[in-house]
Amino acid sequence: MSAFKTLDDLPENLNGKRVLVRVDLNVPMQDGSVSDDTRLRAVVPTIAELSDRGAIVLLLSHFGRPKGQNRPDMSTALLVKPLWELTGRSVRFIEDCQGPEAQRAISTMLPGNIGILENTRFHAGEEKNDPELAKGMAALGDYYVNDAFSAAHRAHASTEGVAHLLPSFAGRAMEAELKALQQALGSPERPVAAVVGGAKVSTKLAVLGHLVGKVDHLIIGGGMANTFLAARGVDVGKSLCEHDLTGEANAIFDRADEAGCTIHLPYDVVVAKEFARNPPSLRTCNVHEVQADEMILDVGPAAVEALADALKTCRTLVWNGPLGAFETPPFDTATVALAKTAAALTKDGALVSVAGGGDTVAALNHAGVTQDFTFVSTAGGAFLEWMEGRTLPAWPRWSNERQASAFLSDAGHRR
Repeated sequence: MSAFKTLDDLPENLNGKRVLVRVDLNVPMQDGSVSDDTRLRAVVPTIAELSDRGAIVLLLSHFGRPKGQNRPDMSTALLVKPLWELTGRSVRFIEDCQGPEAQRAISTMLPGNIGILENTRFHAGEEKNDPELAKGMAALGDYYVNDAFSAAHRAHASTEGVAHLLPSFAGRAMEAELKALQQALGSPERPVAAVVGGAKVSTKLAVLGHLVGKVDHLIIGGGMANTFLAARGVDVGKSLCEHDLTGEANAIFDRADEAGCTIHLPYDVVVAKEFARNPPSLRTCNVHEVQADEMILDVGPAAVEALADALKTCRTLVWNGPLGAFETPPFDTATVALAKTAAALTKDGALVSVAGGGDTVAALNHAGVTQDFTFVSTAGGAFLEWMEGRTLPAWPRWSNERQASAFLSDAGHRR
């Protein structure tokens, strides 16, 4: 991970300086109200700090998928009240995110004022990373702060384009994400374990291929474990399994052997003939005893105990995805048990635990251990791409004249 600048690198006194802050305010709504304000709460520290330092704080965000159309039901004006309630400060709505109208509104703002610019995706050029749109956004600010890790995997005008044109810094939420990721895989304390679960191997081949060269223990769960079991000659019955990817699974086994990474698969499993809550056909068996009309729906208790013992030998853990079909009891048992083990080790100071992804957050919340992990990222796509070892396009950076010139002259390529 390359070095990045934070709010500590901005001038202490920002009196009257306009700071564009890219946040992710794409929150779920129900009956006109925010139903989950997690993302709003995450950016409050950055907003409050910049305001306290005298900056004119200008919030940039997408909201929904308007596809370049001006849609009142996706206007960031809907977020003014919840932001005001969370920050305890007045928040002004600005009816565009670039151009003369926005410039006129900003010209009347005073040091410490907060404004939320209109939905960046009302402009078709946002998702195309249009250099002219990025230039129009950058003209509104003196500095650029990215506090939206969850959008860092998108090369859009407001995430990647503006960063070439203004001195750029990481906000407090972004800073916390990057430091946690650096601690987890950049320069971790070893041994390192990774838990990777989910329905399909096809969605996480790149993740698995990257991790076997980075970690000492790779724990594979969920439906994707069935593909690896099948690759080892196990008959998984009617379980979810991508039989056409057993060759890729064997290639990952080979890469793990070369790298000295131990891959952990369940040797006892919870099966049923139907996927339902507490089905009558529920039983636990050895993986070699799965019947043709049964499906594997969770990791068995003996395997969970062995996985817990493996975690106790580790110093760092990265977690993405559940071990079983945790949404439907009792197939949440293994995920909850291992999550509680990881949480207890973390509380004891024996383990650094970093988790991320939508299903993962839901599973840890379900287990009641989210607050006990070292860091839990709410980012989905960005967290997954980081686990693949990819460089995120909206990585915090600081611009120089050469970067800006190259970006603006590259309009045809970026379109």
